[in-house]
Amino acid sequence: MSTAILTGTPVPGSPLEGDLRSLGFDVRTAPDAAAAVGLLAAVPPADRVALVDQRFVGHLHALRLALTDPRFPAAAVTGALTAQPEARAALSVALATVTNGTAANRTDAKADAAVRTGGAGLATGPGEPATRTASAELPLADRVGAALDTDGTAVQHPELGSLVAAVPDGPAAREEALAAVAAVDDEAVRLRSAVKARDGFFTTFCISPYSRYLARWCARRGLTPNQVTTASLLTALVAAGCAATGTRGGYVAAGLLLLFSFVLDCTDGQLARYSLQYSTMGAWLDATFDRAKEYAYYAGLALGAARGGDDVWALALAAMVLQSVRHFVDFSFNEANADSTAATVNGKAVVGTPTTALSSRLDSVGWTVWVRRMIVLPIGERWAMIAVLTALTTPRIVFYALLAGCAFAACYTTAGRVLRSVTRKAVRTDRAAQALADLADTGPLAELVARAVRRPVRALPGVLPLLVALAGGGAAVGVAAFGPLDSPLLILGALVYVLTSGIAVAHRMGGPLDWLVPPVFRATEYGFLLVLAARADVPGALPAAFGLVAAVAYHHYDTVYRIRGGAGAPPRGLVRALGGHEGRTLLVAVLAALTTAESGLAPELTVIAVLVAVIALAESIRFWVSSGAPAVHDEGETA
Repeated sequence: MSTAILTGTPVPGSPLEGDLRSLGFDVRTAPDAAAAVGLLAAVPPADRVALVDQRFVGHLHALRLALTDPRFPAAAVTGALTAQPEARAALSVALATVTNGTAANRTDAKADAAVRTGGAGLATGPGEPATRTASAELPLADRVGAALDTDGTAVQHPELGSLVAAVPDGPAAREEALAAVAAVDDEAVRLRSAVKARDGFFTTFCISPYSRYLARWCARRGLTPNQVTTASLLTALVAAGCAATGTRGGYVAAGLLLLFSFVLDCTDGQLARYSLQYSTMGAWLDATFDRAKEYAYYAGLALGAARGGDDVWALALAAMVLQSVRHFVDFSFNEANADSTAATVNGKAVVGTPTTALSSRLDSVGWTVWVRRMIVLPIGERWAMIAVLTALTTPRIVFYALLAGCAFAACYTTAGRVLRSVTRKAVRTDRAAQALADLADTGPLAELVARAVRRPVRALPGVLPLLVALAGGGAAVGVAAFGPLDSPLLILGALVYVLTSGIAVAHRMGGPLDWLVPPVFRATEYGFLLVLAARADVPGALPAAFGLVAAVAYHHYDTVYRIRGGAGAPPRGLVRALGGHEGRTLLVAVLAALTTAESGLAPELTVIAVLVAVIALAESIRFWVSSGAPAVHDEGETA
């Protein structure tokens, strides 16, 4: 439930009460601040509550942004303030404080500063009226919002752009504000803001121009983003099924359905932004379904190729490995630098690098921005390429093109980030170092090694963790690629990997290149499975390895999105139960060394895949439907 308390002087003929009711608020009127205190106390603690000045003039979408976004405990624009249940206690204190006048000076000063800088939710675009109110006449909502900020409760001030939100002082100012409202199309602004500000070329010019209208169509029929996300998943699964037929008609249908699935994938986020329907479940679905759709489609292509006598399971698994590792390079780099601070020399901050300067110069030329976004093969361009090649060529050609494109994109982005990291002087925070340690997915075996060598390792150079991780990963994959599979040498390579993994995480992950350690672990574990299954050359080994990598990758993506949402890594008990990356690698090595050629490796990999999937999914579902899950909407893959 939501309740709006109208304060201030009534304005005859104002549509404000109707606007608030259209946003789902039960409207009550307080003749003065003391009455507002009483009305607020009468609202059930579990309800959202808003304070709105009756003189408010502005666009309906400005009120919607300020009063209905579920992601923020408190939010405000000029003349309107809202608080969700978690901020209700602070709101009650702030309202009582302002009403009693004990904080008048500090709240008025803070509100004055907001007025001078265009803050506190004031519109700053071309449609904004010039109206400003003096401190003594500030709306009650603005004074209470300033008190909340002063007392430590963060108040979100949405960017309004050309939208208007004002509390005019008199008839002339009110007419001016109304004219400014009439000059801006509220719905057009709402539609534009539903589209991500930064997206790929294909999405921006080939999908978003019409998918935004599909999002509005869905909103007007009461559909939710989660329903559209689920429809996108189902469409992609049908596309995978069409690809699995192995016929030309099936491939054409698969390509068309994959494109339509991507349209729906864009629509769900646009619907969430259009209607401000952000949810914990939506964050989880949107974060994981893209990967499920793409990797299921890879499997469909591999099955279709097998029907035509062409075995491309190794290529399908390689494509999944490469794409997943690419994502983890993105995730690790972003987490490592999300809150890093500039280093100082002689008391002055060291900012900027030759790499970032070159990047800025390239971005100053319009066409280079789009070229750079396209060559990293974001999801829009990647799915379009897969769909077209599926319809026109063969699965083998699809995977060759996908591997070549993703490899180039991975080299391009990783090289640029390495250059930034080694040339930028920055201090990584403890939060960032812990995030990298969580992304490492260290199991109990590597934990034991880390505890044993922590003291001597921490005295060594900061580049050591990456070098050790690379050496250990290379040893494990190298033995799997070139050594005898039924030999203790395979187990020895995995044991070396366990040892080097423990050494790598024993050091605080605060070095300039430590963000590469988690992707190295991902590449080693996934690559080890790929090479082992390919060399086993027994029926079902590669599909079983595909399933195992998919299950493990889900656990790793789930870890990423928990950290992104500010909820921290999964419980250590889950990581230990799954064995960690090094434990799973050792287990697979032991099974491969002990497995006879007659029995093959497929049953063992299948059992491990099922166990990992069940354990990881059960914990993931429990978390994302719990009250502790972050109420955020994931914006999807970086464009």
